[in-house]
Amino acid sequence: MAVSIDDIRKLKELTGVGLTDAKTALVEAEGDFDKALEAMRKKGLTRAEKKADREAREGVIDSYVHSGRIGVLVEVNCETDFVARTDGFKEFAHEIALQVAAMSPQYISEADIPADELERVRKEAQERVEAEGKPADIAQKIVDGQVKKHFEEKVLLTQTYIKNEKQTVTDFLKETVAKTGENIIIRQFKRIELGVNE
Repeated sequence: MAVSIDDIRKLKELTGVGLTDAKTALVEAEGDFDKALEAMRKKGLTRAEKKADREAREGVIDSYVHSGRIGVLVEVNCETDFVARTDGFKEFAHEIALQVAAMSPQYISEADIPADELERVRKEAQERVEAEGKPADIAQKIVDGQVKKHFEEKVLLTQTYIKNEKQTVTDFLKETVAKTGENIIIRQFKRIELGVNE
């Protein structure tokens, strides 16, 4: 059974398998592209299914020391050792270390903010808004805006990226995910500043 080389390439691209596996699937499906794709999905060979099953447990720990006064360690994870060893991934991890050194975030994401801290900041904002006598219909929006602004610079992923003020760290992360084709997670960081207990 002769199958189209375009179909083979398309199936390879969609599933992430080799050309031989894609061709075999098409031959078995008698040239029916949709049938071949469905068969490969059932076998769990699609790229999306593979990615969902893989955890981001590979990666690097990167460090940066600034003038002997600020030190940073970051753990950045990806899915495979292959990507972890690439210059692009290592560079991303180092850029995150530089970001932490320069901007001193307290949390990685908004989900990491302790509930009591969030509540404290919200309560303070609420009290300020009430003292100003703002109408109730806009008071909540003002409080939400003030809480967001308060944490914007304290959360790594919502900070403006130091090397491109048009991007947030989240934008930079998404750009790197697109380049590597793998899930990337900033797992943890530690920032130490001489003479400062954080």
